Amino acid sequence: MAAINPVTDLSKDGDIAVITLNSPPVNALSAPVRDGLADGFKQAIADPSVKAIVLVCEGKTFIAGADISEFGKAPKGASLFDVQNTMEDSPKPIVAAIHGTALGGGLEVALCAHYRVAVPSARCGLPEVNIGLLPGAGGTQRLPRIAGVEKALEMVTSGQHVPAKQCLEMGLVDEIVPEGQLKQGAVAFAKKVLAEKRPLKKVRENNAKVEAARGKPEIFANFRKENGRKFRGFLAPEYNIRCIEAAVNQSFEDGLKTERKLFMELVTGTQSAAQRYVFFAERQAWKIPDVPDDTAQIPIAKVGVIGAGTIGGGISMNFANAGIPVTMVETKQDALDRGLTVIRKNYENTAKRGRLTMDDVEKRMGLLKGSLNLEDLKDCDLVIEAVFENMDVKKDVFTKLDSIVKQGAILATNTSALNIDEIASVTKRPDAVIGLHFFSPANVMRLLEVVRADKTSKPVIATSMATAKKIGKVAALVGVCPGFVGNRMLFQRQREAQKLVMEGAMPWDIDRALYNFGFPMGPFAMSDLAGLDIGWNKERSKGETIRDVLCEMDRRGQKTSAGYYDYDENRNAKPSAVTEKIIEDFRKKSGVNSRQISDEEIVERCIYPMINEGAKILEEGKAIRASDIDIVWINGYGWPVYRGGPMFTGDTVGLDKVLAKMKEWHAQMGDTFKPSALLEKMVAEGKRFQDLK
Repeated sequence: MAAINPVTDLSKDGDIAVITLNSPPVNALSAPVRDGLADGFKQAIADPSVKAIVLVCEGKTFIAGADISEFGKAPKGASLFDVQNTMEDSPKPIVAAIHGTALGGGLEVALCAHYRVAVPSARCGLPEVNIGLLPGAGGTQRLPRIAGVEKALEMVTSGQHVPAKQCLEMGLVDEIVPEGQLKQGAVAFAKKVLAEKRPLKKVRENNAKVEAARGKPEIFANFRKENGRKFRGFLAPEYNIRCIEAAVNQSFEDGLKTERKLFMELVTGTQSAAQRYVFFAERQAWKIPDVPDDTAQIPIAKVGVIGAGTIGGGISMNFANAGIPVTMVETKQDALDRGLTVIRKNYENTAKRGRLTMDDVEKRMGLLKGSLNLEDLKDCDLVIEAVFENMDVKKDVFTKLDSIVKQGAILATNTSALNIDEIASVTKRPDAVIGLHFFSPANVMRLLEVVRADKTSKPVIATSMATAKKIGKVAALVGVCPGFVGNRMLFQRQREAQKLVMEGAMPWDIDRALYNFGFPMGPFAMSDLAGLDIGWNKERSKGETIRDVLCEMDRRGQKTSAGYYDYDENRNAKPSAVTEKIIEDFRKKSGVNSRQISDEEIVERCIYPMINEGAKILEEGKAIRASDIDIVWINGYGWPVYRGGPMFTGDTVGLDKVLAKMKEWHAQMGDTFKPSALLEKMVAEGKRFQDLK
């Protein structure tokens, strides 16, 4: 085997040249990889003893995509187009041998081979849409020519990883070879190609499937309509669709030009920058500077959950899904039975949708044990309390757990806002206490705020983060403060939304502005969905707030078909004249002169105080990085990923603009708008949150 360069080798198996790529961890298309491929193919093509060429990769995967760390930098080395043209124009057949994943640029390379083989476990896809991009090296032009227009649309807008068997069915691969015998299978296939004198199949010349869709614009119109809600606000899915349209309606060469033009618009735009930022931020969130990777972890073989309600049941499902036994404790049998019944129904509904088998349902239910006795948690490795959000109740639970649960176990609270140091203080092992703040519905929401108390030990932190990963969560480590990171910042938005209503905006005005910003729904629609009576007490209510009056009128949200909005039988909302009159009455009592409030002001008033609060959180050391705050908001509160989170949004609009507005409001409306010292410092130094290390 002869080395082409540090990441590429060229060898021969008889008259078959084998180019082997080895660039850990995922053989990404970096400059050295492209150079190695370009030189390897040129040498093999020039060698008269070589009749066919196989491209194979070492390690756990085929080429898994572009090296996105090169984006925005000056190009160097062979271009990907040079490599592809060399492959597709080769006078000798080239076979791409796929294992692991052929993704993005990796699949675009494979599509320039004349044939493709794969092992059964391999997957192929064009996932660029997930970082706000489109395949920029011919993927949108070649894929519909091989897989068909409808399947290509589905793949490029979802980023799905298609299993090898489906790839074979759609013609994306030509043969499945045995697992563990990829190189041998690919060489044997290449020899078969030679023996049978098969033609050099160039995907770019295969026009039958795109021509079949020509003159049928309804294919694209229907696809856009079916996916409009899912794609709302995102540029990349629409640009991917336009590229497939170009494949249908333009020549291959013109389609490539369209693809390149739209790719450049995306790669230089804010949305893709935000989505790439989030891609790296999610990976960075797992890194805790003072908790080394080799920190000893506590084995978690059995979990206890106190509470079988909505949150407790959802938390328990996470662990059952990961194959970890759970003991659920409730105070009354009917509450326990109800919780287990809801869990079973959730699993059975998933099975009806084909995402689980009934055997899977029974296995998961078999991991869940119900109990009315805290003593049954004594041998658990992790106990999570999910009881009523009341400090006295939680202290009572932790006092009991401290005397029951074995030493060395982790005692976690699911509190969303209470002081975990105070909770830990009633135990003799505060080092074992941590916050694990799951978001509702806990079996669906990706975020887990891991809340480090003053005395939480490093092994407990390391274990909690590792456990979060095991149960499929995105975790962010935060510190103890009222509301932690997410709810502390949410309070800023909620307060301003309520104030804006008193100043002249209606709830639906605020919801519309924030929906158009990119949130799934606005704060008032969200309140109606959750129920206005959460935390409301009928006996103590004196009609002091708009919400009090609504609840007193039994307008408690969607469940009563009326809240801030009126709802029809399908829960479709419309602005309510009743709510409007209640608000106007409150304004009159307060002596407020209503004014017109623009959507721009609504967004600024709701968002800028959140950015300022995020700066205070960083200032106080309650979050490690600005990007961790963004991860919390994207995964827990529906912040649009194409805006990168509140801190990235601050960088995008300009921290100087945010500070100027905070100062203006501070002068007009008081200390709730007092600018963060960190925000002032960063503006003075011309820095962004992304510059903080």
